[in-house]
Amino acid sequence: MKITILTYGSRGDVQPFLALAAGLQKAGHAVTLAAPHRFTGMITAHGIQCVPLAGNPDELSRMFNDAAGNTYQMVRSMQKHIFEIAPDIVREVRRAVQRADLVVHSFAFTTGGHSFARELGIADVSVQLFPVFAPTRAYPAVGAPQRMPGWLNYMAHWFFTQVFWHAGNLGYRRLRRLAPADFPARVFWPFKPVADRAASPLLFAISPVVLPRPREWDLPHIHMPGYFFLDDQEFQPPDSLMRFLEAGDPPVCVTFGSMVNREAERIFRTVMEAVRRSANRAIFLTGWAGWQPETVPEYALFLESAPHAWLFPRCKSVVHHGGAGTTAAGLRSGVPSILIPHAADQPFWGWRVASIGAGPKPISPKHLTVDSLQQAINQAGTEPMRRRAHEIGMSIRAENGVAQAVSLIEAFGIKS
Repeated sequence: MKITILTYGSRGDVQPFLALAAGLQKAGHAVTLAAPHRFTGMITAHGIQCVPLAGNPDELSRMFNDAAGNTYQMVRSMQKHIFEIAPDIVREVRRAVQRADLVVHSFAFTTGGHSFARELGIADVSVQLFPVFAPTRAYPAVGAPQRMPGWLNYMAHWFFTQVFWHAGNLGYRRLRRLAPADFPARVFWPFKPVADRAASPLLFAISPVVLPRPREWDLPHIHMPGYFFLDDQEFQPPDSLMRFLEAGDPPVCVTFGSMVNREAERIFRTVMEAVRRSANRAIFLTGWAGWQPETVPEYALFLESAPHAWLFPRCKSVVHHGGAGTTAAGLRSGVPSILIPHAADQPFWGWRVASIGAGPKPISPKHLTVDSLQQAINQAGTEPMRRRAHEIGMSIRAENGVAQAVSLIEAFGIKS
């Protein structure tokens, strides 16, 4: 098949879909991945055809942080960001899907990707990195309180879906008037079957070890193939990294990925002091925030980035923001994770990691202190938590989410 994959956001929103693209291409399909232009080099380096999309995802990251967990505000932030560049993105997406036999779309393209597929008369598949668009009593919805009765969980999922649909479609007619030839005539909801089209398959790229499948998801269009991992087998660590790793005990790895936070300096300085007081060493991956002190202490090493699959298993624990991709990598590594969730789905993953015993309770940025983080680092170093994280890591490493997803997508393509 000719398969087009649509995704938008930070690296954590792109890398799982690049892993899926590589798996589909290895299985013999012709794959095009449409993603923000800043990731073009990463995508083409893996031999995948890329259609670069307009916009800077770091602006969206900043908006999500400013939303401070407010579901409506998060969706409105995404809408505002996307609508500003929508005409350019839609033209690029239309070009990407024009000759496709099947479209795979991420959270940001849930309705748009599906609507393009319907317009072209081809199949589509939705892939989500967190539980959404499938109400359940078992887990809270993104942005909802973590401890509520089951029926309230279910209602929160329903409410999130309504906000996503209605807020996401505000202004669509106005946009279409600007470029009627580019935008689909209508937008449709993928998960509501109609007379001539079944509900779009919904794949959760999440390990069932981390999120056991709830009974409400026992539906023919919902699947849980597992996490999508992309391993860089050719990574050559810089000499500074190897020297640091060999110079002492395994360090704590600190990474906030693509999060852009106005309090980045305070957060990094707090983490540095907590690491020092806990008598640990640390590797800081600065990511998009890019902050580092004028003088780096001996117990710390600052790098812009390093592959999580290579680095995390060589560390004692991982302190991170709780993005879906980083959470998955931390759990697979088999070392405890300490989450400082900023926005969007990150508080959910913080709650989930603690619930399965793979890390301490999450700490929000506004409640982050040297004492609270030092206690969490010490707790992550205890034998019971290390053992539990190791067990979870072994289970996840035994899975192959990409292979499962490729088989499912091939089956959907044949049925269509």
